[in-house]
Amino acid sequence: MLSDSEIAKQCQLKPIAEIASQLEIDEKYLMPYGSDITKININALKETSKQTNGKLILVSATTPTPAGEGKTTTTIGLGQAFTQLGDSVCLALREPSLGPCLGMKGGATGGGYSQVLPIDRINLHFTGDFHAITTTNNLISAAIDNHVFHGNALNIDPRQIVWRRVMDMNDRSLRKIVLGLGGKMQGVPREGGFDITAASEIMAILCLATGFKDLEQRLNNTLVGYNYAGEPVFVKSLGITGALLALLRDALHPNLVQSLEGTPTFIHGGPFANIAHGCNSVLATKMAMHHAEWAITEAGFGFDLGAEKFFDIKCRMAKLDPAAVVLVTTVRALKMHGGMDKNHLTTVNTEFVKAGLENLDKHIENVQLFNKAPVVALNRFGDDSDEEIAIIRQHVEAKGILFAESNHFAEGGKGAIELAEKVKLAVERSTPFKPLYELEDSVIEKVKKVCRAMYGAKDVAFTKEAEKDLHHVEHLKLTHLPICIAKAPSSLSDDPQLHGRPRDFQVTVRNIQVNAGAGFLVVLTGNIMRMPGLPKEPAAMKVKLLENGEITGVS
Repeated sequence: MLSDSEIAKQCQLKPIAEIASQLEIDEKYLMPYGSDITKININALKETSKQTNGKLILVSATTPTPAGEGKTTTTIGLGQAFTQLGDSVCLALREPSLGPCLGMKGGATGGGYSQVLPIDRINLHFTGDFHAITTTNNLISAAIDNHVFHGNALNIDPRQIVWRRVMDMNDRSLRKIVLGLGGKMQGVPREGGFDITAASEIMAILCLATGFKDLEQRLNNTLVGYNYAGEPVFVKSLGITGALLALLRDALHPNLVQSLEGTPTFIHGGPFANIAHGCNSVLATKMAMHHAEWAITEAGFGFDLGAEKFFDIKCRMAKLDPAAVVLVTTVRALKMHGGMDKNHLTTVNTEFVKAGLENLDKHIENVQLFNKAPVVALNRFGDDSDEEIAIIRQHVEAKGILFAESNHFAEGGKGAIELAEKVKLAVERSTPFKPLYELEDSVIEKVKKVCRAMYGAKDVAFTKEAEKDLHHVEHLKLTHLPICIAKAPSSLSDDPQLHGRPRDFQVTVRNIQVNAGAGFLVVLTGNIMRMPGLPKEPAAMKVKLLENGEITGVS
């Protein structure tokens, strides 16, 4: 089979204005970035002549292997299948982060015959949204340190500044640093550090904002630290909100591109699901629903991470309710959860598949906890055997759950027709979702409800640091906020080495961070890091710029 880039070269992209026309978006709302990419002004949502309220489909997955199980590829393939069936459809995906693109995982534009294009531009700088978010975040950092340097009228305690700098790259050496060294004129020395841009609160704010007024309020409400009296200091007190809004002016508008088969695709916002809420922007999702009869979106990593936050944070805030949930799994993932060495997952072995089904079962139960009936999508790889797939199909259908084998990677939309048809059946079974917890619950109770119901934990322990953080949350009167649990993506537990369906384990909460602007509390568990590192041989080593200006190795 051809490589992703070779397949992409064979595709003749339609002018982006034509793609926008498919969605009946008036030309006056287009903000073009060349002929292949355009932003769509958020005022298009106010277009009264377009009254579509499309059905929202959420794509999630079982606990993934390190390479991922093709959730984005499945989402794209499913959208292309709806296109082939003659339905009005639009995708809403997250933007790739340069850290993973140039690190271990590679790009995030799908693969095979289920890709969104142009690959290199989307995976690298795209329309500059990540740059705008990074700059906005770091302007706040610069303003804080500058304020302390010039007399500190707000009495900010440098030891209690909680705001960190960010960059869109994996760089472990910047996790913890010392700022302001070099003498009196270089600032006030203090400890600091960097997170990756996808984990920043500004990213979460952009993705949850419903417009510029809401964006302004969220920015003003963002906690940056405490003064010497222990009282909170918010961005509003720094007097830079106008500049922050200016930096984010263009970034707030969703980006429109297309798939290989011409399916319209919004790609906007890119928070990670293991350290943030893992969903594309509310505005892009609503834009897709407003302009198509079917809107298909995804949530990062396994259902226990991205999809839980999709429901408990995004859907709750934006008043969304998916009509169906697709749960992607693979033969290789089930074999890993069945105990097979991850270096031999391409070897046919039905016993390991059977043993790994308990991980799939738990994720099916998790979907049902939100009052939804899942469609299990088996993302087929070339080395999967019919016997292995038959075991999974029989197991799922015996539970009364819809199942579809999807071959979208090799066949594009045609290979996902069965999945599209099963999704339509699932919509007929749809019931309103219910959250896992109520906002009135205590923070401890919220954490316990998610850990016990979603992960299968026996109990939750809070470190002394986490208990101190809880006191801060109570002092700030923010106990009513939803929670965003940062957890290892490779396990249902907070121990990345525990595969399958762990039982009788305890989740340890080590810190709780206040994201008052985004509107949630980040609950850090285990050894989760907000700044990843590069592997020994990062994907960046494969990227080349050819003499004709073509970029290779980005996929």
